[in-house]
Amino acid sequence: MFRNRSNLFNSVLPILIVFTFIGTIHAETLTVYSGRSKSLVEPIIKQFEKESGIQVKVSYANTTQLAATLLTEGTKSPAALFWAQDAGALGVVSKKGMFDKLPESLLSKIPSIFRDADGFWVATSGRARVLAYSPERVKPEELPESIFDLTQPMWKGRVGWAPTNASFQAFVTALRVQVGEEKTEEWLRGMKANDVKKYAKNTPIIEALAAGEIDLGLPNHYYLLRFKKGNAKFPAAQTFFKASDPGNLVNVAGIGLLKSSKNKEAALKFIDFLLSTKAQQYFTSDVFEYPVIEGIIPNANLVPLSELLQLAPTFNLNDMDDLDGTVNLLRNVEIL
Repeated sequence: MFRNRSNLFNSVLPILIVFTFIGTIHAETLTVYSGRSKSLVEPIIKQFEKESGIQVKVSYANTTQLAATLLTEGTKSPAALFWAQDAGALGVVSKKGMFDKLPESLLSKIPSIFRDADGFWVATSGRARVLAYSPERVKPEELPESIFDLTQPMWKGRVGWAPTNASFQAFVTALRVQVGEEKTEEWLRGMKANDVKKYAKNTPIIEALAAGEIDLGLPNHYYLLRFKKGNAKFPAAQTFFKASDPGNLVNVAGIGLLKSSKNKEAALKFIDFLLSTKAQQYFTSDVFEYPVIEGIIPNANLVPLSELLQLAPTFNLNDMDDLDGTVNLLRNVEIL
């Protein structure tokens, strides 16, 4: 009796091994280069894996660094998707012809202001540049109306920025397009001469405000809101400059499909999921970013999108593709 069971097990085992091997072969794996922080996007990636059965391998790094890596790797890149923190990096990769044009079924999901004019990438969420400040040390009537006012003597040693951060570099790129190279360089040199404090990322800027190291900072809008979520009395606030000021840039996080991708079907499913109601509500409710599709329940902590767009400068995100020029400028001014 036991011998028969043993024989049965021995005969079935090879079959089980074969089916396991076949299952392993057919398991879909998607490689994503993400300039978005792991803490922000991992929950929604895990949700996609659970619902789709597709495994996502993510390489996290600075958006600018990932764009440079993609240009170096070319068609040999293992990445199927580039999920960038800003439109500028997407423009750089797109300009090199590395993205596949996305299908109309995806492009039609979002307004034209939130996608590449030629259809090579789409936004996944929106964010704004703001002026963060200490309400204890800066009176409302003292707040600067323009980003160019930050070079005034009264703000000497009181302002913080993050020049190595991709969002800041995207802002400088936009500034170059809007006001020209000369005025942008003049502003950068003026900030440096005014003893602007340098931080590695946006989060330390908010922490520095609370600690009294600085009185003003130039982060994206959602960093302070995350601190406020954990502590409503966190000692910092934020506002915008006057309407249409370059300091009020509205940028996007976005994603593009690489031509060299070996798994385009899975990649398109991932993009489609990021544009779903579920994912967009997550970005709005949990990450404090702006949705790029309609029908999302607004986050009460956010300035309404219609009001935000009135404050923002008129600017085409497709014009932010000269990241190299920005990096060179920052190096020439000896900020990087």
